[in-house]
Amino acid sequence: MDLRIEPGKTRIGWIGTGVMGTSMCGRLLAAGYAATVFNRTPSKVEPLVAKGARAAASPAEVAATSDVVFSIVGHPRDVREVILGDRGVLSAAAAGSVLVDMTTSEPALAVEIAERALAAGVHALDAPVSGGDVGAREGRLSIMIGGEAAVAEALRPLFEAMGKTIVFQGGPGSGQHAKMVNQILIAGNMVGVCEALLYARKAGLDLETVLRSVATGAAGSWSLSNLAPRMIAGDFEPGFFVEHFLKDMGIALAEARRMGLAMPGLALAEQLYRAVAAQGRGRKGTQALVLALADLSRVPWEDRLSPDAS
Repeated sequence: MDLRIEPGKTRIGWIGTGVMGTSMCGRLLAAGYAATVFNRTPSKVEPLVAKGARAAASPAEVAATSDVVFSIVGHPRDVREVILGDRGVLSAAAAGSVLVDMTTSEPALAVEIAERALAAGVHALDAPVSGGDVGAREGRLSIMIGGEAAVAEALRPLFEAMGKTIVFQGGPGSGQHAKMVNQILIAGNMVGVCEALLYARKAGLDLETVLRSVATGAAGSWSLSNLAPRMIAGDFEPGFFVEHFLKDMGIALAEARRMGLAMPGLALAEQLYRAVAAQGRGRKGTQALVLALADLSRVPWEDRLSPDAS
């Protein structure tokens, strides 16, 4: 396809400036791309405006002034609104432009968006990410891409500004399916990380000392290396919200039902995270699972932060 990505020439649009989106768009600005940004809470675009971005009043306004529009919002209903709504991206996107939804969302919605975009002469990719707030800040995200291979390859310079592992998965919706695989892996692993730390505490071990032994061996994982230290420190602020993880697990469970798959481990993890949200920690990070599991066995765990309403 004839889409040349060049800093200083390619106009970027960005919709969604939350924990992940602000850092991801910031990296594109730092790489020399002009950006027009939108968030439903206008104050949340201010850090990017301070770096040179221009604020827009609607997703349509973003699309009207952009060659490539990225979106990363909360839930599938939000994706539908900002892309397919009356003032959404497709209402104003020019033929030949590209839409990249990086929200973790429903595979079927990604297919619908791709079909509607094609009818409007617009290219569409679904490209959810993994790596959390740290990966977003440091440009080390894993990006899972579904859609047209040629479009994905043309946008590689943009993806490389945000991530280190950039893999094309297949047609529309394939990126979202790959992200479900990622979330299923994380869900079970998080239960194991929390239970292991609870066991260590109950056995009287020093948690930081035991972590040094296990984090780099066969039991090692991203969650163990990055989130276990936060649990030990009593830091439950979000790199990734509990309520968003619940959304992701719900999508994965729905897809599993559609495919006739039994997923008992995922179902258990989802129920445990529902307990976290019920305890008022839906807006905390996923590492807050350790607090819910600690409560089950009445194991003291210092929660230095007051739980937020979910």
